[in-house]
Amino acid sequence: MQKFIFSSLIIAGFIQAQLSQAASTDKTVTLDTMEIEGRATDLLGVAASASQGIVGQAEFAYRPLTRVGELVEVVPGALATQHSGSGKANQYFLRGFNLDHGTDFSVMVDGVPMNMPSHAHGQGYLDLNSIIPELVDKVEYGKGPYYADVGDFSSAGYARMHTMHVLPKGLFKFTGGEFGYYRGVLADSKKIGAGDLLVAGEFNTYDGVWQQPEDLGKYNGMVRYTLDKQDWGLSVNAKAYHSGWNATNQIPERAIDSGRLDLYGSMDRSDGGNSNRYSLSSNAWSRGDGYKNDLNAYVVYSDLDLYSNFSGYFDYPVQGDQINQSERRVVVGGNGEQTWFAKWFGREVDNSVGLQIRHDEVIGAALNRTEQRRIFQTVRQDDISETSVGVYLKNQVQWLEKFRTISGLRADFFDFNVNSRTLAANSGRQSAALLSPKLSLIFGPWVDNEVFINLGYGHHSNDARGTALRVDPVTPLVWSRGGEIGLRNQFIPGLNSTLALWWLQMDSELVFVGDAGNTEPSGRSERHGVEWSNYYQVNDSLTLDADFAFSTAHYIGVPREANHVPNSVGRVISAGAVLQLPFHTFTSLRLRHFGDSPLNESGDFSAGDTTLVNWGFGYQHKDLKVELDLFNLLGSKSNDIAYAYTSRLPGEAAEGVDGILKHPVEPRMLRLTGSVRF
Repeated sequence: MQKFIFSSLIIAGFIQAQLSQAASTDKTVTLDTMEIEGRATDLLGVAASASQGIVGQAEFAYRPLTRVGELVEVVPGALATQHSGSGKANQYFLRGFNLDHGTDFSVMVDGVPMNMPSHAHGQGYLDLNSIIPELVDKVEYGKGPYYADVGDFSSAGYARMHTMHVLPKGLFKFTGGEFGYYRGVLADSKKIGAGDLLVAGEFNTYDGVWQQPEDLGKYNGMVRYTLDKQDWGLSVNAKAYHSGWNATNQIPERAIDSGRLDLYGSMDRSDGGNSNRYSLSSNAWSRGDGYKNDLNAYVVYSDLDLYSNFSGYFDYPVQGDQINQSERRVVVGGNGEQTWFAKWFGREVDNSVGLQIRHDEVIGAALNRTEQRRIFQTVRQDDISETSVGVYLKNQVQWLEKFRTISGLRADFFDFNVNSRTLAANSGRQSAALLSPKLSLIFGPWVDNEVFINLGYGHHSNDARGTALRVDPVTPLVWSRGGEIGLRNQFIPGLNSTLALWWLQMDSELVFVGDAGNTEPSGRSERHGVEWSNYYQVNDSLTLDADFAFSTAHYIGVPREANHVPNSVGRVISAGAVLQLPFHTFTSLRLRHFGDSPLNESGDFSAGDTTLVNWGFGYQHKDLKVELDLFNLLGSKSNDIAYAYTSRLPGEAAEGVDGILKHPVEPRMLRLTGSVRF
């Protein structure tokens, strides 16, 4: 009943705003154009929550990346780790979630969704390797289920990445480093007709410290043509990505302690994979005195062949337990939003309506048993058609000089159709729909302080194959609900600080199972935490940032001794400094720490703490830049990722096979980068 009343109030407010807008004769207002400067951007009076923010390219310029997935770490409290090789999607963590490869964290790039539902390797599979970091113009982010224009996979948060459409000068960049690391980027833009044509390419090779060389071969290409006028614009963007690699998966801790495996050894040297992604998208936008709109359409082709061995020789003592997960996929869709600016009895009012449509056609999503990448058994293979439609209404009213509200109502509709190639009983069709109300109350600013109260419902979809099961099917859509009290402070010149106390409840979630190497739905869970984020431009020479995130995660309705959510990272601390030095030199220092991570429901196993420090020193003058980066300065041998598991090494007895499975971080390593603008 409360949900119905909440939803009705939002709808009534939206309708009343429209009627009042039509009746008003006051002159409409247009929002000022905002110049994006990164986290120093003044968002007072603009952001909907303390957990929203913007990061610009200027902040990326001095942030050395060990992997592309670390782009999400500009979101305070977010982590991106890696196992199974550099060509695979990262493992993500945020707000006490093990997001696996993307579930409950949504990412879009130039309006194209990156998460893949009903994926062969994991629900919401989020592979960011097709992004060239040097071309990311800005990243908009938000955390919590409070935003009407964000749908599936966004309960923990979202990020929207926007790439550049024009370069002031061309760029050539080359990096060489230890363990066979080489990377090159070439990009330039030219005026063609009335618009700008941007062309870019990237290659990356890497062997790594592993006993089995990774032999990474990664290639990216991008061509974008943009018309950017004063009040309208149009762009067409084509991208291509290919990657092939060998992988070293996590290995048993006891095997390292006993000397049976080296710290950087492997249980199966044939693990690895191949991945491709090709996309074509178009964006259009326009703006007038009383309105603005954005439209985009896209088509994506992707495929993946992944070979993994999580349990060694437990189920198949002779062949080994290697599995192959593969699929081919075509995605088509589009998004549109129309916003009207108006006055309602002298009060500023923004009304928005949006439509988001997506269809995924998955061809031959397969799970195979393999030995040395040779298939000897097909467990299941399915063709999947999945369609989603999201419609939302959003209303913002400036009721008083120091008080505004943002209310929204989102409706999502899903259709799942599974055709099994291996067992007819696994075929089926399901449909589902839900409503998600949202409400934000914003007070201030007073003395450059703004206070936020946010409430909302969100969701994630489950794998279509699970919804089609005849016995114990999974729920197609899983509801989440959460709230937040936040503060945004810009009282001290140059310091942008936010504080948020948040709570989130899930009806069910997906938990990674180390034994099987897949995800399974679990019971209801509850999380709460605190986040404190700081970005300080001390002066023209020194920039500091420090983010602290602490959370707890528990299952609901189970005894306290068995209610821990496995792999829920409870503590994330990141900090950095960039200092401009004399003679056109600079230095940077970054710290990343995470810990308080139970590995099973009882909390008997823990992943331990990991602390990494990266240091950089460089020279930059006019169009030339040279930088030396030292990763893992302290030489930490902690874990990138860890699980409680059951596995067996060749010839090992059945007893004593339970323990901790770890993937160590890479050791201290140097990389030298040179770049020139032309």
